[in-house]
Amino acid sequence: MADFSKEVALNSMMEVQLGNIAVKNGGNERIKNFGKMMVVDYTKINDDLKDLALKKNVTLPTSIADDQQKNIDTLSKQIGKDFDKYYVSKMIKDNEAYITAFKTAEIKISDDGYKGFITNALPVLERDLHAIEAIKKNM
Repeated sequence: MADFSKEVALNSMMEVQLGNIAVKNGGNERIKNFGKMMVVDYTKINDDLKDLALKKNVTLPTSIADDQQKNIDTLSKQIGKDFDKYYVSKMIKDNEAYITAFKTAEIKISDDGYKGFITNALPVLERDLHAIEAIKKNM
C-alpha cells in the first residue's frame, strides 16, 4: 500500500503541474481544456489519497521526483503545436500506465479503504484516457 500510495502521489503532483503547463502553453483550446480537467482530476485524486494515507498512517511524498521534474522542464519549454504533440503523446502513455497500475493494485490490495479509492479513481483515469485519445484523433 505504501508503494502504491507513493506512486499515486508523485504522479498526481506531476499531472497537476503538467496540466497547468497545458493551460499556458497549449496550442489549441481542447488541449488547454484537457489540461484544466487534469488539474481538477488529479488534485481530487491526490486529496483523496492524502485523506486515506492519513487514516492508514502512510507517509506521502511532498514533492515530485527528479525524473518527473525533467518531464515538466521539457514540456514547459514547448509551446503551441510542438507542445500539443508532445503533451498528447505523454498523456496517453501516462494514463495507460496509471490505469494498469490501478487495476493491478485493485487485485493485489485487500484493504477496503484502498479498494474504495481505486474504485473511485479508475473511471476518472479511463475518462481522461478517452478524452486525450479523442483529441489525438482530431489533431
